[in-house]
Amino acid sequence: MEPIVRESEPIHVLVVEDEFLISEWVAQALSEQGFAVQTATNAAEALRRLTSDPVDVLFTDINLPGGMDGAALARRARELQPNLPVIYASTRPNILTPEVRVPGAIFVPKPYEPALVGRLLAAVLQCAPAAMPA
Repeated sequence: MEPIVRESEPIHVLVVEDEFLISEWVAQALSEQGFAVQTATNAAEALRRLTSDPVDVLFTDINLPGGMDGAALARRARELQPNLPVIYASTRPNILTPEVRVPGAIFVPKPYEPALVGRLLAAVLQCAPAAMPA
């Protein structure tokens, strides 16, 4: 797979997915495309990463264990990083109504191809230069 990211500083992606095999598959594919990938299995773990590690874009499942879903996670993430690009993923697109999404967020229906997600991540960050690392 040809790398999408060619910059000297990699794009840091936080993938929040509670299904282990999906998380590993996506993380590996995005890493092969040149992204610096971190994973979390729930919102609490994701919030810890958002406060301690560099994150340029949040890619989160909607249905997460632990009392906070992906929509609530995205709202909290935006409180921490107001310009953070957010991409939601789910098998149930109607669960995420427009008023629940954070502004500017994108929805990707499952199943998806990680290569497509990599291109989408790169495109989202090109449209949000304030979210890129200095």
